[in-house]
Amino acid sequence: MSSTDEDALLEIAREAAGAAAAELLARFGERPADVQSKSSPTDLVSEADVAAERAIRSVLARRRPEDSILGEEGGATGDGELRWVVDPLDGTVNFLFGVPVFAVSVACEAAGEALVGVVLDPVRDEWFAATRSGVASLNGVDIRGSGRLELATALVATGFGYDAGVRSRQAAVVSRVLPRVRDIRRGGAAAVDLAWCACGRYDAYFERGVHRWDVAAGSLIARRAGLEVRELPATEEDAAGVLTAPPALIDELARLVE
Repeated sequence: MSSTDEDALLEIAREAAGAAAAELLARFGERPADVQSKSSPTDLVSEADVAAERAIRSVLARRRPEDSILGEEGGATGDGELRWVVDPLDGTVNFLFGVPVFAVSVACEAAGEALVGVVLDPVRDEWFAATRSGVASLNGVDIRGSGRLELATALVATGFGYDAGVRSRQAAVVSRVLPRVRDIRRGGAAAVDLAWCACGRYDAYFERGVHRWDVAAGSLIARRAGLEVRELPATEEDAAGVLTAPPALIDELARLVE
């Protein structure tokens, strides 16, 4: 696929993300309605999630009807060669509690490889974007991830699962990492964590149990910002995950979190 094609897909991703963001901003700060649990009582989905994904799918149905879609709320539809991987509201718990850390994530991929990605933070009006052959950007300005060389001074982000047993094991991992780094942050939205690594707000990020729609766009943006992105392999007890860090730090951090 040419860079021109990637640019066209990126523009569609921006349009889709913007449509979802409008639905979220119209509802943010209100008392949530129609909130339901998914995998556990702490894993929530709201009418805002559904409305935002509906808006994304409407844009894609109009602009790219031949493509398939994988969405957090609507599942997989279509069988096109290109697939749109969308999270209409990454950070649902933050959104429902009025915490202004959430995002819309839209990526387009072919054969499992991301071609374009957009992570939109509606509250801050921050548009993180990248194409497979281009640079990462924030609101149209090129960005680069951290070039830190020492893990001891790194600010590292992570996230936790919804299951109590999973959280217990994740706490044990954090207890290993925390003494070896500057500090730990837990924002509650994987797409935001990856985007903030891409622009250098965090040095690194790791989390298990994330889904493709959580990280498809953000991983591409982080990679195009000069960071390494690796999959954390699944274990007998825990799901696979993602790790991103500067090249000089990733091996040492991987040993701690694996």
